[in-house]
Amino acid sequence: MPVCVRPTLDIPEGPMAPLKRILVGKPIASSEEHHQRLGIPTALAVFASDAISSTAYATEEILFVLMAAVAFPSSHHYLMPLGIIAVFLLAVVATSYSQTIHAYPDGGGAYVVSRENISQTAALVAGASLLVDYTLTVAVSVSSGVLAIGSAFHFNSQTALRIGLALFFVGLMMLGNLRGVKESGRIFAFPTYAYVFFLGTLILYGMYKIGFQHLGPIPGSAQKAQEFAKAHGKNERDLAKSVGLFILLRAFSSGAVVLSGVEAISNGVPAFRRPESRNAATTLKLMAVILGASTLGVTYLATHLHPVFIENGDTVLSQMGSSVFGKGTFFYYALQIATFAILILAANTAFADFPRLSSIIARDGFLPRQLANRGDRLVFSNGVIILSAMAGVLIVVFKAQVSALIPLYAVGVFMGFTLSQFGMTRHHLKLREPNWQRGLVINGLGCVMTGIVLAVVVISKFTEGAWIPVVVIPLIVLLFKGIHGHYHRMDQALAVAPAEKARRKTNTVVVLVGRITKGSLQAIAYARSLNPDRLVAVSVVSNGEEQQRITDSFEQHGIPVELRTIYSPYRELSGPVLRFIDELDAEYDDDFMTVVLPEFVLDHWWQQLLHNQSALLLRTRLRSRPNTVVTSVPFHIRDGEVLVGGEPEATSS
Repeated sequence: MPVCVRPTLDIPEGPMAPLKRILVGKPIASSEEHHQRLGIPTALAVFASDAISSTAYATEEILFVLMAAVAFPSSHHYLMPLGIIAVFLLAVVATSYSQTIHAYPDGGGAYVVSRENISQTAALVAGASLLVDYTLTVAVSVSSGVLAIGSAFHFNSQTALRIGLALFFVGLMMLGNLRGVKESGRIFAFPTYAYVFFLGTLILYGMYKIGFQHLGPIPGSAQKAQEFAKAHGKNERDLAKSVGLFILLRAFSSGAVVLSGVEAISNGVPAFRRPESRNAATTLKLMAVILGASTLGVTYLATHLHPVFIENGDTVLSQMGSSVFGKGTFFYYALQIATFAILILAANTAFADFPRLSSIIARDGFLPRQLANRGDRLVFSNGVIILSAMAGVLIVVFKAQVSALIPLYAVGVFMGFTLSQFGMTRHHLKLREPNWQRGLVINGLGCVMTGIVLAVVVISKFTEGAWIPVVVIPLIVLLFKGIHGHYHRMDQALAVAPAEKARRKTNTVVVLVGRITKGSLQAIAYARSLNPDRLVAVSVVSNGEEQQRITDSFEQHGIPVELRTIYSPYRELSGPVLRFIDELDAEYDDDFMTVVLPEFVLDHWWQQLLHNQSALLLRTRLRSRPNTVVTSVPFHIRDGEVLVGGEPEATSS
C-alpha cells in the first residue's frame, strides 16, 4: 500500500533564506489558506483601490481631449454630461459583474465567462486583454502617483527622477504582495480610506464654497488654457469651432478609464471570506457607490473651478485642492499625499488579480504551469514577479507619462468589459434562470456601450499608441495557443495505454574517471551499487604516459571494473566521450546508458570556479542524448575535510 510520510517542518533553506524571510516573511502552511482570506473592509482596499484612484486622473484625461478641440472655458461645460454618462455606464457594468460573481464564484471574471459562453479563443482574447490591462494598471497608477507628489514638490519636469521613483515603488509593491494578499491588504487599507476621506472633504467643502462663498474659477486658468492650445497647434478659429460627436466620444473614452478595476472583484472571488459570492458582491456595490459619488463630485468641482491640463505640471486635483483648501495648507498637502499613496497602491489591485488570473489560464494549459503554483506565502509568487518586471519595462519605455500610457490602458479595459457583457448575455439566454430577462437587458446594454467606447478608443487613438495593444493582444493569444499546443503534444507523448506495463530494461553504466581520488572511488562504488548489466570505467588521455598512469592506478587499488581509455590528442573531453558512448551503445542492445560523473562540492561558490567545469559541460551535452541517464556523485569537502556519512574525515596531503 502507498504510505504517506508527514515531512518535518524543519526544512533546510539556502544561504539567501534569512534575507528572504526578512523581506517576505515566514512560510505559511497550505492548511492556513482560509485564514488568509479577506473581509469586506480589507477587500475593498485590495480590489477597489484601482477603481477609486482613477478619480484622480479621469477628469484630467477628459480635459486633455476637450481643451485641444474646444475653446476655453466652453470645454468645461461638457464635463458634467460626460460624467453622468460615465456613472450610468459604471452602474450597468457593476450590476453585470455582480451577476458574474454569483454565476461564477470560482473567479476568473471575463476570461471564465467567455470560456463558458462564447469560445476558448474569445476567452484567450479576454485573458490577454486583462493581463495587458493589469500590467498597464501598475504602470499608470504608479506613474500617476509620482505625478501627484511631483505637483506638490515641483519635480514633475525631472523625467529621470520620476522614472526612478516609479520603479522604486513598483519594487516596493512587489515585496508587499510577495508577503501575501491579506498582509498587503492591511498595509494598503489606510491610504485607500485616507484618500476617500480627503477627496470627500474636498468635494463637500468645495461645493459649500461654490454655493455659499461664490468660489469662482481658478485664477490664471484662461492663460494656461491658451498656452496649452498653442502647444497643440490650435489657432483661434479652430478653437471657436463647435465640438462634434466624435470629439465627445473620444473625450468620454479617455475619461471612461474611471471604470478600470471594476472587474477586479469578479476575478478574485475565492480570496474573500465565506460566503465568498455575497461578500464579493457587497464589496462591489460599496466600490461602485464610492466611485460614482466621487466621479460626480470631482466633475462638479471641475465644471465650476475650470482647472486645466498642464503637461508635467500641477494635476487637475492639485489645482482644485489649492483653490478650495489654499496652497500650502494642511488639507492641501494631506490630499496630495493621500492621492499619491492611493495611486501608488492602486497597483495592488493588479497585483492581486494578475497572478490569480494567470494561474487560472495556466491551469487550462495556456501559460507556463509554474504560474499556477503558490509560493510559500500562499501567493502566486511567479505572477507577482512577472507583473512587476513588465510594468517596469513600460514605465521606462514611456518615461512614466500617464497620457502616453492611457490609450494603451483603455483598450484592454473595454475589450474585457465587452467580452464579459456579451458572454453574460449568452449565459442568460442559455440557462434562463429566474429574472434572466432583467439580466439580459443590463448585459446587452452594457455590451453595446462598452463596445462603442472600445471602438472609439481604437479608432481615435490608434496612432497615439492604441495600436500597440491591438497588435500585442493577438500576439499574446498566439503565444497562449503555442504554449497549449506544446503541452498537448507532451501529454500525447507521455500518455500510457491502459494495458501497458513497466518492463525490465537493461542498463550499461559508464563511470568517467580522470585520476584515482577519493571522489572517483566513491563514484565507482556508487556505480557498482546499481548492479548494472555492464559497468565500464572510462578515462580520456592525451598521451601514453597518462594512459599508463591510470592503468597502474586501477591495478594498484584493485578496482574490479573494466577500464577503457580514450585517446584525445587535442585534450578535448566531451566530444570523445560522446563518440565512445555512441559506439558502446551500438555494441550492446541496451535500453539505458547511465553516465556517472564524480563532482566536487566545496564551501563557497567562488571556490567552485577554481576547478574544472568539465562535468557541467559534459552533463549539459549528455542531456540531449536519448535514453541516457546522467548522474552526478557529489564529493563534499568542508574546510579541507572530506565529509563521510555526515562526519568529517581529514584529507591526506
